[in-house]
Amino acid sequence: MALTAKTRQEGDVTIVDLNGKITLGESSGVLRDELNSLLAMGRKSIIVNMANVSYVDSAGLGELVGKYTTATNQGGSIKLLHLQGKMKDLLQITKLHTIFPIFEDEKEAIASFAKTASA
Repeated sequence: MALTAKTRQEGDVTIVDLNGKITLGESSGVLRDELNSLLAMGRKSIIVNMANVSYVDSAGLGELVGKYTTATNQGGSIKLLHLQGKMKDLLQITKLHTIFPIFEDEKEAIASFAKTASA
């Protein structure tokens, strides 16, 4: 299943709803292009909603890490929402759960940007 990405705004926060698999090739390119486009537009508060992502390979994980680094270097932040079982396990194994802010509740994820800005 090819990866699709749809964006929506909640105030200053951009939510990217992903659907499909994030794997080497075209689908990791979809993720890269979407996040690059948002960062180029100056959107620095990004939530990646992974509720409908069924699989992520190492290339997909690499794209997420790369875009997280890019966003952070530009003064922004990428947070993950609704990770599925295997993705949660993958982030635990790779210790990336210590890097990415991860949320199960969209409202909490959105509110976390306001806390970061005021800190």
